[in-house]
Amino acid sequence: MTRRVAVTGIGVIAAPGRTRPEFWDALVRGESAIRPMRLVPEGSLRFSNAAEVSSYRPQDFFEGKDADMLDRFAQFAVVAAREAVADAGVKITPELSARVGIVTGTSTGGQTSEDDQFRALYADGRSRIHPLTIARTMANAGSSAIAREWGIKGPSYTISTACSSANHAIGHAFWMVRSGAVEMAIAGGAEAPFSLGFLKAWEAMRIVAPDTCRPFSKDRKGLILGEGAAMLVLEPLAHARARGARVWGEIAGFGMSSDAHHLTQPLAEGAAMAMRSALRDAGDAPLEAVGYINAHGTGTLANDATETVAIREVFGAHAAKLMVSSTKSMHGHALGAAGALEAAATLMALHEAVLPPTANYSEADPACDLDVIPNVARHGMEVEWALSNSFAFGGLNAVLAFRRP
Repeated sequence: MTRRVAVTGIGVIAAPGRTRPEFWDALVRGESAIRPMRLVPEGSLRFSNAAEVSSYRPQDFFEGKDADMLDRFAQFAVVAAREAVADAGVKITPELSARVGIVTGTSTGGQTSEDDQFRALYADGRSRIHPLTIARTMANAGSSAIAREWGIKGPSYTISTACSSANHAIGHAFWMVRSGAVEMAIAGGAEAPFSLGFLKAWEAMRIVAPDTCRPFSKDRKGLILGEGAAMLVLEPLAHARARGARVWGEIAGFGMSSDAHHLTQPLAEGAAMAMRSALRDAGDAPLEAVGYINAHGTGTLANDATETVAIREVFGAHAAKLMVSSTKSMHGHALGAAGALEAAATLMALHEAVLPPTANYSEADPACDLDVIPNVARHGMEVEWALSNSFAFGGLNAVLAFRRP
């Protein structure tokens, strides 16, 4: 059994906005949420800016005991899932719960909790740490919390493939719904990487920009880290139409590949293979029908130029007509949640016929010779097909193909 798969619910909490409408409005305005960091001591790092979820308070979303059980990343996962389920207008009944799947992505899991307890042990000299440390740090804490929230008893698991985690999660959930393995799925990614020890590791790599993220711009200096979560509700298109649900768009294909090349340096061949695989999985979607790509677009010298080569390799002459943007310029690089934020942005772009821009763009780079929608969103763009790219450290590539509803 092969079924078309609709996205009927989207939930987002990220630096540009703590709800889906807030997030989307900021992207359409081209408003970057990259600001001075507040979650680590000022002056403790060579870089000072990040895309944090500002003024987030767990007590606004959770009772005290529930908040204490969940790391910040898992809290984000639940908050986004709540909005997605409400947006889809579905009631997860006991009868349905066994046929609902949950697949989430995260790169770091409960990094904040881990750092806090290690500091207590090694720096503060405590002999014991918090009894919930394992529960808070485990990568599947978000998916498990979502399952408890609605009593979901179908398959629930977490994928951790660095920056491709969320795309892998959404792709696997899509395959389960398409095949009939489940009747509905909640899928996405969540990340909260702002602990000092983890940020020191990023500082050592020297790929974080000292100012802001300028994807595809000649004067780009690196990525900017972000946090947050996005979750999607997936169900068969026929079921969504039968119940009169709003359809944000279809997930039509999913492709993945491994560079088998280098731990951190991207390879155009691997990225191109994943894009081709996604289009093939979508029933050999015609290249000319693809009008928009939400790029991985990290703002590093190597990634943006390599991704440009890969896009041109896949699309040939049609690459000149493609519109490409990196929304990381506004919500930062949220690592394992990045693909989910970008999937949400891509779906809304198709539904609203508005393509979000690449913010902070200042100078054309011959090595990135694509239409990157610099700084200003494009309205009235009724694109039929779009791709959303995620390319991770370790050479792990995951691409989603979306179709206009």
